[in-house]
Amino acid sequence: MVVGILGVHGFVRESRSLKEKRKVVSSLKGRLKNKFNISIAEVDFLESHQQVGLGISIVGNDQSFVDSALNQVLNHLRLHPVMELFDYEIEYV
Repeated sequence: MVVGILGVHGFVRESRSLKEKRKVVSSLKGRLKNKFNISIAEVDFLESHQQVGLGISIVGNDQSFVDSALNQVLNHLRLHPVMELFDYEIEYV
């Protein structure tokens, strides 16, 4: 069993309030969860109205599958029209 963890630090430039940021993050989380069958949560910068910290995980029986899935999620985040990706970290357990 392989567990892949992706930590993401992003920025929602046009957000002027926590409500606007949470709307963007909630929509993004729902789309990613449905498209890639992952677990995702907002884990950092909860009180910032522009910064976003996401924790994403996926479990599989093959590291190449887990690696491929996390890279697809990462590519999707890079192309997101509203949230700008600053930094990320991938870890395997």
